[in-house]
This record gives sequence, structure tokens and C-alpha cells, in this order.
Amino acid sequence: MKEKPFYCKRDHLTISGMQYFPDYFDESGKYGAVIVSHGFTGDYTCMANECNEFAKMGYVVFSFSFCGGGVTAEGVGVKSEGKTTDMSISTEVADLLAVKDFAASCPFVDMDNLILAGVSQGGFVSGMAAAKCGNAIKKLIMIYPALCIPDHARRGCLGGGCYDPENVPETIDCGVTVLGKTFHEEAVRMEPYLELSAYQGPVLILQGLADEIVNYSYAIRAKESYRKGQCRLQLIRNLGHGLDAGQLESVFASIRQFLAEREEVLTIRVIITRSETVSEGEIHKEHIYFTGYCDMENFHGTVFPEGCDVREHCPGADEKIRAEYTLIGLDSLGKKCSLHIVNQWDGKDFKPTVETDSQALKWMEQADLTAVLEYGEGGPTVRIFADRNKQGRLSDML
Repeated sequence: MKEKPFYCKRDHLTISGMQYFPDYFDESGKYGAVIVSHGFTGDYTCMANECNEFAKMGYVVFSFSFCGGGVTAEGVGVKSEGKTTDMSISTEVADLLAVKDFAASCPFVDMDNLILAGVSQGGFVSGMAAAKCGNAIKKLIMIYPALCIPDHARRGCLGGGCYDPENVPETIDCGVTVLGKTFHEEAVRMEPYLELSAYQGPVLILQGLADEIVNYSYAIRAKESYRKGQCRLQLIRNLGHGLDAGQLESVFASIRQFLAEREEVLTIRVIITRSETVSEGEIHKEHIYFTGYCDMENFHGTVFPEGCDVREHCPGADEKIRAEYTLIGLDSLGKKCSLHIVNQWDGKDFKPTVETDSQALKWMEQADLTAVLEYGEGGPTVRIFADRNKQGRLSDML
């Protein structure tokens, strides 16, 4: 993956960042762009894995360090200029808009396909920046956005510090960094949901149910602040405030669906019941049996009887994965029906096929479906998506 440092200005301060390019990048071409924003006490190096994932999708990616961001003891190599005590949500929004202007100056960037993506405080900032940019931002992705910051200011616990919100010190000790009183004074007056709603484009919020820093209720409220059908909120079991390698893979599988404008049409919570391994020479087959359920607007039902996921391992060959199960329940018209699903890995995506006796869901038999697996304790969550462009607006069909 190609990388190149970049620098731009916000007022008198220099912002440091890194550009990431897809493998087939050609300077004479035009590419969609993603601006990625890091979280509290981070810098652009913290987002390298996420940036590489976006570049693999064919985007040019801009990642940068916020002015006054990072930790106090951090080296100067990747830091942007500015004091931590001068940093606030509004200064970070201004930093992001300056990077947006820099991206616009790059001749290879398609400004009609500009996406903002951020994690934690960077997710909050991305949402606020999108609200200021109107149609200039095509899509917005917020990963466990720290919309709790105003409440933390009101409680006197910004950044993990502890202080009297009625008698705020000039500097707030957060352990690895120090914030200024101005951060508190701005945050304590914020009502972010009213501001976020100014953005009119598609929004994806990915939020962990096991997040001990940002409770998932903030993400639910954020979704409700947008217009009906504008925001997709994906609540993820076992996800805390950070992504391990497996979670990064499944999160970006979902992000790919969002960027491809695919809609989630079935979500199955899988509950593993037992497993066994069968060997035939060098071929080992793991049989994983499961039950589970689906509760969505278009279908409510249970896996019955057990489903079976077969994973075939053969030396020198890719793993083969095939799951087969039947859901029995009620469709959107309240009629009893069944959905027989076969889900197979094709080397790039999980590709499910559906057979059903429901007239309301019959369209799924011909639909272009893909699936994402989110692994969690007790069994994965399976999210099945359909191509909106081929099927028409799916919400109108359900």
C-alpha cells in the first residue's frame, strides 16, 4: 500500500498527516476519498489499519493528527502543532475542514465522492463537521462516536479526569494529557444531536454494546436525530471501545456494504449448541450446530431445527465454509412462513441464497445477497444485505 506524508494549515498551525493510495493508483485518475479522524489522545498513526482497509476498497485516504491532540509525552514526529490546552471539539472540527480543503486541492480526488469517517472523539467531530458541509460530504461513518463528551463535562469527568464542574480548574489533568478549561466550557453547552441533524446524507453508526466509555444509548439517540431511513445503526455484541483484528475485519465488511449502498434485510443471532470434527484423510470437517433467532420489521422467527455450519480444512487449500439452516416465523404481513438459507464463503464475501414460501419475502430468492459475520460470545451475528440499486428501495418492499 502506498503512503505519502502531507501537511496543511489551520490558521497559523501546521497539521501533519498521511495519505494512503490504492495499489492501482494513477495520478491522472479520479478517486473517491475518505478523511479518517482519530480519537482522544490519538494521532494519525493510530488509524493506519482503518486507512489501509479503505485504500483496499479503492479510496484515497487522508489521516491526520488534530492540533493539540495526542498525549503530552508524545514525540513530535507525527504531532500537529498546537497545545492540548487550546484544543476543543470546535478546533478539531476546524482541523478536519482544513484537511477537507487540502483534499479538494488534490487533482486526483473526486470531491463528489468524499466520505468522513472517525472513531470515538474523531467520530463525534466527523459528525459535527459533516453537519457544516452539507452536500459536500457524500457519506458519514461514525465508529463508537464519543457523543458522551457533553455529559462528561457536566459530570466533571472529561477525558478521564476528575474535577468540580461548578469550579473548573484552568487545566484538567487527564493522566496522559492535559485539557484546558475552554474544552469544558464549550462542551458543557453543547447539544450535539441538534447539530448533527443538519447533515442530510447517508450515515452509518457502529457502536459496541460492551463499550464502557460510550454507552450505546448515545448512538441510539444519534440515530433518532436523523431523518427516518437516513441513518443505519449497527449495535455490535462484545465490542468495547476499540477494535481487535477480528472486529476490524467484520466492521469493515459492514462498511463495504454501506458504501456499496446495500441494505440490511435479515439479522440472525446465532447460538451455538454443539460441535464435532470429522476427518477423512487430510481433510478435516468441523460441524458446528446452532439455533438462533431473527427479529426484524420484515421477519420474526427462530432457527428450527438446528442449523449446521461446515468448515472444511484441507492442506494447501483455502478453507471452505457452508452454513445451512431454516427459519420458521412470521413475515411482515403477519403470515407464518419459512426461510431456508444456505450461506457460503466465495473467497471474498459470504453469499447466501434464500428459499421461502412467503409471498412478501419472495423477492429474496432472486436478490443479490451478501452476508457479514460478527463473531461474539456464544455464536456470531449474521447480517444479510441486499443490493438496493438492483431491487429498488427495499424499505418500500418490506
